[in-house]
Parts: sequence; structure tokens; C-alpha cells
Amino acid sequence: MDDRSAGDGGGDGAGDGNGSPIKYTLRNETVSDYREVEELTREAFWNLYVPGCDEHFLVHKMRSHPDFIPEMDFVAVAGKKIIGCIMFTKSYIQNGRGDRLGTLTFGPVCVSPDFQRMGIGSALIRKGIEKAKEDGYPAIIILGDPRNYCRHGFRNSKDYGISNGAGRFPYAQLALILDSEKLVGTDLRFFYSEVFSCDHDEAAIFDASFPNKEMRHESSQDIFSIQCRAFVDD
Repeated sequence: MDDRSAGDGGGDGAGDGNGSPIKYTLRNETVSDYREVEELTREAFWNLYVPGCDEHFLVHKMRSHPDFIPEMDFVAVAGKKIIGCIMFTKSYIQNGRGDRLGTLTFGPVCVSPDFQRMGIGSALIRKGIEKAKEDGYPAIIILGDPRNYCRHGFRNSKDYGISNGAGRFPYAQLALILDSEKLVGTDLRFFYSEVFSCDHDEAAIFDASFPNKEMRHESSQDIFSIQCRAFVDD
């Protein structure tokens, strides 16, 4: 499991802010947003899955990777403050014949701790799904907590016969199929971008450019550890 979500579940505010306690808009990230988005991501993920976090470093390096999709890089803005973000990368499914089908993966997706449980993360996810449909992508496949994503139509990838690269079905590997006719062949295996392979030493160096924060143990880390080791069997 490699869940890159923080504060994306809960609430039912509409995507344009209607019904939410605050007014916000969704737009593409710009270069001038970069540091603010990295700071937001750090705040949202800090001590969530491990002591500290490296998601802000992932955001930093993702933008220059060939699998990154700039037109599917969205932020939520309230006034002049960025309060949420979601990023998409290319991924693929490979069948037993070696044929590849291009898919999408999103993450990190996060909301500022001060604005969670207001439906903002859900609005960002819906925005990405709408864009994926418009652009003709056949599927979005992620690694994340099912409690956050089943409400958006995601199901465990085993339901579609899509395993991970090792041929197993992780509890957290979730798929939203947008065009089932393109899922052709057997022994379907999912592979996400190599950009998610994070060098923790490089991440620590990058993190040193931010204000110091205490690293500590939280119960959410134990839950994450259990989920990482869970697989779906018949």
C-alpha cells in the first residue's frame, strides 16, 4: 500500500463550494503555487503514515517527471489560500501477452488540516474523474484506503482481475473503470509510475529547507502498516 491521501474523505460539500462551510474554487496549479502546495502537502501528511513524511518531496520531483500530467494537476483555493491539491500521473496495465494499456493514478491528494471534512478532497477527486473521462482514459487505479474512495465508484482491483506486478491483489489497490471494453486479455497486472519510488535520504535533505517539525508516532501509522500487508484472497 502506498496511500498518498490526507484529509480527502468525509463531508459532502459540492465541487464548487456550494453546501460547504467555505467558498472555494478549483483550478490548475501554476508555477507560483509550487512552494505553497509543498508546504500544504507537508502539513497534511506529517506523521500520518510514518513519523514525518516525504509526500512534499514527491510533489516537488513529480512535476519534472515524464509521467506527470500537468493538465490534471489541480488545487482548491479559498480566497488567496491554497487549501487542497491533487496530482495525476500516467500508469499502465499489462496483460499476459505483454500488451500495455495506459491508465491514470492520482496522489498525493490532500486538504489542509484546517479545512478537512468539508468535502474539498472529494471535489478534487471528482474534478479529476471528470477530466479523465473527457480525455478518454479507460481507468484510474490507485493505492489507498477504500473508506476514502469507494464512495467515488472505486472497487478493489481484484473485482476486475487486475493484480499488482507480483500477481497479488492488495487490499488497497483500487480501480475505477471508465471503459471496460479496453480491458483486454488475461493476467492483468498494474504498474504505477517509478516516480513514486522515493529516495528517503533525498527527501530528508529537501525537508531540511522547511521549518523544523517534531516527528512522532501516531496510531494512524499502525493502521497504515496493517493495511500495507493486507491482500484480498478468494
